[in-house]
Amino acid sequence: MDPKNEFQALVDKWAVAIVANDADAIGSFATLDWILTGPEGGPGNREQFLSVVASGDLTHSEMAFEVLEARVFGDVAVVLAHGTNRGAWRGEPFTADEWVTEVFIREAGAWLCTMSALTPNYAAAAD
Repeated sequence: MDPKNEFQALVDKWAVAIVANDADAIGSFATLDWILTGPEGGPGNREQFLSVVASGDLTHSEMAFEVLEARVFGDVAVVLAHGTNRGAWRGEPFTADEWVTEVFIREAGAWLCTMSALTPNYAAAAD
């Protein structure tokens, strides 16, 4: 399977876990030291993200990714995707349209995300 299709299948499964609001399932796609950097609060770690999901403070009702590029360098891969999602933060609804950059590492034959960076798609907001 070519890298773009391989990572599309992987992030599609990750999106299902996110929409299920299942912290354990979401965590299974990431390394223990995963870092998520978003425009709302800067870098955060895996434990912080999964705890707000587990508490119900953060929920998602929709999540979709379109992998635009996937580059593999041995046991490291960099993936660029367009992501859209909808959910609620502490009961307040939100929507997001973002460029997503993910760094994956291969551990025991499986790809795990070690770093994610979210960049708002300002062009979409202007439409």
